Amino acid sequence: MNTPHPTIRQLVRENIRSLKPYSSARDEFSGKALVWLDANENPYAEQLELVVRDPATGREVEVFDTGELNRYPDPYHQDLRKKIATLKGVRPEQIFLGNGSDEVLDLLFRTFCEPGRDEVILQPPTYGMYKVLADIHGVAVKEVPLDRHFQPDLFALFEAAGEHTRMIFFCSPNNPTGNTVDRERVEEVLRHFDGLVIVDEAYIDFAPEKSLLPLIDRYERLVVLQTFSKARGLAGIRLGMAFGNPEIFRWLNAVKLPYNLNRLTLALAALRYDIRENREKIDAILRERELLTSFLEALPYVKKVWPSEANFVLACFDKPEEVYRYLLDQGIVVRLRPHIPGCGTAIRITVGTEEENRMLREALKKLETP
Repeated sequence: MNTPHPTIRQLVRENIRSLKPYSSARDEFSGKALVWLDANENPYAEQLELVVRDPATGREVEVFDTGELNRYPDPYHQDLRKKIATLKGVRPEQIFLGNGSDEVLDLLFRTFCEPGRDEVILQPPTYGMYKVLADIHGVAVKEVPLDRHFQPDLFALFEAAGEHTRMIFFCSPNNPTGNTVDRERVEEVLRHFDGLVIVDEAYIDFAPEKSLLPLIDRYERLVVLQTFSKARGLAGIRLGMAFGNPEIFRWLNAVKLPYNLNRLTLALAALRYDIRENREKIDAILRERELLTSFLEALPYVKKVWPSEANFVLACFDKPEEVYRYLLDQGIVVRLRPHIPGCGTAIRITVGTEEENRMLREALKKLETP
């Protein structure tokens, strides 16, 4: 007989279950107030008009008013969540917005992992911030390396998962390898693992048909992360999105800081939430990615270039540290990534503009075999 999975509440840290979250008058009021006299704000509004110009022509393409900057923002970002919900085909309550995806990750650790007792499973090589957050919060890490195709090793995952395993992390497309994760393997984990399954899709807009977002209605312990930082080109506004079970997000709302997103971020995101408006730039990145891949594969001192479904390429060089230092001397910054199976240290190269990629190619052409 199958044992039922624990409820979301049972997964939450005991002290968080009894937490009385911070509450403002704006948690108790809905609608549009005539007068705001609750939050000790300066009553004299600062109105800023921001102009967006086309970088190619310098022409003004958008003008927007940032709103009442003397007022605190909506703590639950309701208007923006409604826009995103319509775009994504989900309900607003299935969305949580954070100050970058890193804030969402931090809140998941704070809410669901008991320091000194609980643990998470990571699948290297993968995004380094997962381990950093685990270390910050005193949460043990079990590492289950991806297989030689950079896919999850299900047998090893289930062997590693124990009574105190609260979360398993998947990155898809994976950073730094660039490949998406096999959906069936993730679903197998969702069916049998008792904790939360976190799928980080920061780069999914470069391979949208591979998103696991349609699965959130089927699996209550699935959290899918996406971002404004990559394909939308808005890393500077710091806005991450999480999709999943509304009960998970009710707990995150209880733990998060009261006003975690500012009005400027919300105003710009409300204009640029629709990824389809950036399709031309995404297509340009994909074209440049293929050109970069072909170029790297032809270099005599490149041993392997892994196929990528993201906006970067991972390449195995004969002497990666020397290539890295050479490029730095040329003013070109790439990223060394150690512990890559079958390679050791590799170099991850973000796909730049046509001109930036040309400069990279010219520099590598001049490099004698290291």
